[in-house]
Formats: sequence, structure tokens, C-alpha cells
Amino acid sequence: MKKYQVWIMLILATLFWAGNFVFGSFVVTEIDPVWMTFSRWFFALFLLFPIAHFLEKPNWKLIKKDWPYLILVGVLGIIGYNLILYSALEYTTSINASLVAAMNPGVIVVASVILLKEKLSKAQILGFCISLAGAIIILTQGEFSRIFQFDFNKGDLLMVGAIVVWTFYSIIGKRLTLPPITATAVSTLFAILLLAPFVLSQGLTFYSDLSPLALTGIVYFVIFPSVCSFIFWNVAVREIGASQSGIFLNLIPVFTAIISVLLGNMITLVQILGGLFVFIGVYLTTGLMDQKLSSRWKKAALRKSS
Repeated sequence: MKKYQVWIMLILATLFWAGNFVFGSFVVTEIDPVWMTFSRWFFALFLLFPIAHFLEKPNWKLIKKDWPYLILVGVLGIIGYNLILYSALEYTTSINASLVAAMNPGVIVVASVILLKEKLSKAQILGFCISLAGAIIILTQGEFSRIFQFDFNKGDLLMVGAIVVWTFYSIIGKRLTLPPITATAVSTLFAILLLAPFVLSQGLTFYSDLSPLALTGIVYFVIFPSVCSFIFWNVAVREIGASQSGIFLNLIPVFTAIISVLLGNMITLVQILGGLFVFIGVYLTTGLMDQKLSSRWKKAALRKSS
């Protein structure tokens, strides 16, 4: 596959994920987060399993080996992250949510240091502090006195919780032996089974009075961020590696802002400033980590060849 084709896939993947923030902020006004999460992933199952079967040709027997981790990543990545994200969008803007979420790569690196005993350089520590400063600018809307008053937007705080959940999901996901799309399909199935009793307890609501925008949003969730983005992302990672692919994640808040502006929303100077701090910090934290890992891989390869 040519490199420009991989880049197109990564751009589309991040564009679709950005749309999840924007459409989510509209749909959540008509459907509660529990039903949104359940509907999105229930219908996505009918696409994920056939795609996983024909694209990855997995050994389904490996489910027996991975099932505890599959349940855990289903609870964290499918139920936890999406419930918190959609709940956050009830209280904050899609731009703010995506800017806070942009910290995630840096947080994952720091969590890997704490939990997996990896080492951080001084530059990487500085990068994390810069991205944290950016998040604080966004959370306080530039009014730092709010830190001492504990006066934060509830939605922005929920997005911080979503970052924590996704970080644990990412770290635990590294232990899975199933191919990525297959693992997503199976963990989604476990998540739907666990979420079903809570959905049924609310009553079977078919939302016949949903607006065309909300219905479009649900279809969008199922096809694009749930299926297309994941396939494009994993194909790209196989072609050029996780380190180069990870850089494209910074496009998510950019696309979110562009879509929001096209829909008539405004971007504030505080959001721009906070976003810049987050991007610079994440680049320092994750970019240097990727360079360090690449150096290790090259040294290991030289040892093997000698």
C-alpha cells in the first residue's frame, strides 16, 4: 500500500472520530447516554464480526484465553468511555471535550511509566506538565482562580474521567492476543450483554419521535467511528506503525473545531491557547517516547544481525 493511501485512511479515521464528538453533542439532547452507547455498539456488532472474520481470519478459540481481559476492556472502552463521553457532552461543548481528550496519548505514556515501569526523560516530564497546563486552561476557561474554588464545568471534568478510563483500556488492551478488530468485536459483545439489563430496566423505548438529525447521528455512530475508523486505524498501524499513526490523533480536535465552526459554533481564544499547550505537551511526551522506542528497536535489530 502506498504511503499517501495510509495517510488518507488516518485522516478519515480521525475525521470520523471528530464527528463522534460533534454529533454526540446533538444526539445526547434527545437520547440518554446509556441508550446512545447501547444502540451504537449493538448495531455495530452486525458489521464488526463479519469484517473481523473475513479481514483478520482469527482463531476464535483464543477467546477462551483472553476472555477476562476482553470483558474488562469491554467494560472500560465500550461501556465506560462512551457513557462518560456522551454524559460529558450534555454539559460541555464538543470542542472542549475533544481538546481535553487530546491529552490522552500523553496520559497513556505517563501511566505506562507508573504501571509498566518505563522511564521518562526530563523533556517528556516537561511535555506532560505543558499538556496538563493546557488542560487546566480549558477546564478553568482561563480563570485560574477556579482551581481554588473548585468551580469547573461538569462536562470538562467528566472528560478527564473519560481519559483515565481510556488509559486503563489501552494498557490492558496490550495484553490481548486476538487481532484488534476481532478483539473489539468480542469485547463489544460482552459489553452489550452486560449493559442490556440496565437498558431494559429503563423500558423498551424505540424513539419513534426522534428528529432526523438524531437518527442520522445514530447511523453515523454505528458506521463511521465504530467501524470505519477502527478498520482504517488498524490497517494504517500495520503499514507504518503506531508511532507515526499516533501523530494523526492530534487532528481530532482540529476536525472537531472545523465541523463545529461550519455548524455555527464559535471558538474562543482560551480554547485555542489551551489546545496549543495540549498539542505541544503531547508531542514532547509521546514523540520523544516513540523516538526512544525506535532507537531501542534499531539497536535490537543490529544485535540480532551481528
